[in-house]
Amino acid sequence: MLETIQQIDRWFLLWVQGFGTYFLDQFWLLITKKENSLPLYLAMFFLAQRYLGWKKFGLLVLFTVLLITVSDQFTNAFKDGFMRLRPCHDPEISPLLRPLNYCGGLYSFYSGHASNGFAAATFFALIFIRYHKAFRWLFFWAFLLAFSRVYLGVHYLSDIVVGCAFGLFWGSAFAFAFNYWILKTNAHS
Repeated sequence: MLETIQQIDRWFLLWVQGFGTYFLDQFWLLITKKENSLPLYLAMFFLAQRYLGWKKFGLLVLFTVLLITVSDQFTNAFKDGFMRLRPCHDPEISPLLRPLNYCGGLYSFYSGHASNGFAAATFFALIFIRYHKAFRWLFFWAFLLAFSRVYLGVHYLSDIVVGCAFGLFWGSAFAFAFNYWILKTNAHS
C-alpha cells in the first residue's frame, strides 16, 4: 500500500509540474511565501476585534499563537520522525522536476504550510462564520497555499493531504476550546 501511495505521489507531482509556465511559477512562488498571507490574517484580526471586543480579542490572539505553535511543532516532529525527503531533495525524482530554485528544508512529511493554513482557516471559520460568511473563503486560501507546495516540487500530494487533515483537527480543537471557554457557545451554534 505504501508503494502505491508513493507511486501516486510521484505521478501527481510530475503531472502538476507538467503544467508549469513562467507566469505560474511566479504566481505560486508569490502564494507560498508566508509574508504574503499577512494582509489576509490582518484583515481577519481586524474583523475579529470588531466582533469580540478587546478582551476576547486578546484571548483570540493567544489561542491563535498557541494553535500555530502546536500545529507547527507537530509538523516538525513528524518530519524529523519520518525523514521523508522533499521531492526537490530526492535524487530519484529531483532531476525530473522543473528548476525553480526553491526547495526549503530537507524533509517533507507532512506539509507545515498545509497544516498551519488549514488550522488557521478552520479555527477562524468555526468561530466567526456566524458573524460573516466571508470567513469560509479562508479555506480557498488554505487550499491555494497547500497546492503551491506541490506545484513548486517541495511536497508530495500525501504530504499535503495529511497536513490538511492535521490542520483541520487542530483548528477544530482550538475553535471548540475557544467557543466553549471564551465565548461560552457550541462550536457549531
